[in-house]
Amino acid sequence: MPKEPTPPVQRSAIRERLWEIVFEAETKAGKVFDVCLLWAIGLSVVAVMLESIDSVKAQWGDELKILEWVFTVLFMGEYFLRIYLVRRPRRYIFSFFGIIDFLSWVPTFLGIFFAGSHSLLVIRILRLLRMFRVLKMVGHVRGANIIMRGLMASRAKITVFFFTMLLLAVIMGTIAYLLESSLNPKFSSIPDSVYWAIVTMTTVGYGDVAPITVAGKILASFCMLLGYCIIAVPTGIVVSETVNALVNRQDETTDACPSCGVHGHLLDAKFCRRCGEEIKTPEPLSSKADAEVT
Repeated sequence: MPKEPTPPVQRSAIRERLWEIVFEAETKAGKVFDVCLLWAIGLSVVAVMLESIDSVKAQWGDELKILEWVFTVLFMGEYFLRIYLVRRPRRYIFSFFGIIDFLSWVPTFLGIFFAGSHSLLVIRILRLLRMFRVLKMVGHVRGANIIMRGLMASRAKITVFFFTMLLLAVIMGTIAYLLESSLNPKFSSIPDSVYWAIVTMTTVGYGDVAPITVAGKILASFCMLLGYCIIAVPTGIVVSETVNALVNRQDETTDACPSCGVHGHLLDAKFCRRCGEEIKTPEPLSSKADAEVT
């Protein structure tokens, strides 16, 4: 017999209200919450950066430490609140923003056992990606989605290109080692020579390692020209896939899935693109109250 669909979980009025505040930026309360959260994220990142300055740490170290714990408790509470509000916590926990939200507070506790690990709190800055949705910059959200789709669509080609470049670097580095090792101490091993080949082929050119023999200089010239010839290949691949994504793009909404909290659904979507949960546009509580009164 076919399995019957699971009936939707009924939410209390308080939980529904919290959902609109935390996950929906369309309501006034939700926008105030998100803007305050963005300010807290920005200030917390500034505090972490200031703590790395010795002169500032010597004078304001205790205050910055207290501020760091205040932000940590705030973000930790918000993280568990989001888990409580979504219907499928596992979906949110392992989503992109779920992982970022987790990493925004856990380094503070790691700092108790591992000195200096609290500096990883700067990862909180990735949470500012929500600002495009919060400020209703839907065009920016769509632009970011198009770029991500272009990158994802080109990942196979980029992977092949990466390993091809790695193989060429190993071959060129090995040849450079054979040509230079007897006269040039900078090419004392194949790994050092491969490092030189990578720096040369990518046209970075640190200058810390350079050939001195005629044959080595010829090889270096070839590596430089080869680098110029292939440096635009990954850019062309990504641009091509991004254009395809742009041509085939469709308008999206900023509504959040009630199950996993993910955004970016099509305007006519009836189910979540990630977890398959049915999507219903939340009705403002004020409208519900008016209907009950009527």
